[in-house]
Amino acid sequence: MRALGRGQGLAGVLLVAVVALAGVFAGLLSSYDPLAQIPGANLLGPSAQHWLGTDHLNRDVAARVLAGIRINLLIVLIAVPVGAAIGSLIGLVATAHPIADVTVQRLFDLILAFPTLILGIALAAIAGPGWHAVVIVIIAAEIPLFGRQIRAAVLTVREQPFVEASEVIGADTWWTLRKHLLPNVIEPLAVQFALSLSIAVFIEGAMSFIGIGVVAPQPSLGSLIAASIANLDANPWIAIGPLVVVSALTLGFLLIAQALGRARRLA
Repeated sequence: MRALGRGQGLAGVLLVAVVALAGVFAGLLSSYDPLAQIPGANLLGPSAQHWLGTDHLNRDVAARVLAGIRINLLIVLIAVPVGAAIGSLIGLVATAHPIADVTVQRLFDLILAFPTLILGIALAAIAGPGWHAVVIVIIAAEIPLFGRQIRAAVLTVREQPFVEASEVIGADTWWTLRKHLLPNVIEPLAVQFALSLSIAVFIEGAMSFIGIGVVAPQPSLGSLIAASIANLDANPWIAIGPLVVVSALTLGFLLIAQALGRARRLA
């Protein structure tokens, strides 16, 4: 974790921390209800009362952006760990048998060949749009990424002399996995996890932007950007606010992933 204490890693951590803290303490940073309409406050520009102005429905934009941060992070922090756990388990178990390995890899190929947004549209058509659709799509997108990551790591590590030595002395499979394989695959999985968080932020924003993600009136970063298009001339901050947040989150997680990846290569 030293990589996160300097350079790109530190910059990424600070970006994500600032955005996350803004979402956590949204109630302290804004006194307005993100769903409430304010009488006479139609498309106002930024001011001391409304940092990012108001939208076409007289709602405080800053309050809605802060609420959107919480919803975005909640979705991402639920979906990515679940996808990581399922994908890692499938990838790990599949390496135990050649036929299972080939079958799982072809299944991963099928999932990866299917565009994420097309999957989201299909799911929304069946189950309806909402945060649950975003979570399921992100999980589905992450499973093959983590499955292949842990498969590659396991295939590499299990050929090492210390693994062969443990087998020679009679160690069982689960002991070898726990003591030798898992500690050595944590680093590549950590890199993939940070990268997947960046991807998940984008997926949530894209699905909500095209109307198959978080349903109005609940704010999400993607839906806020979509709603701002018709009112950019009156108040461009309706779009600038959520765009800055999405960019900061995506860049922050990406910088963390790059720092972890560089530290792993230099180790």
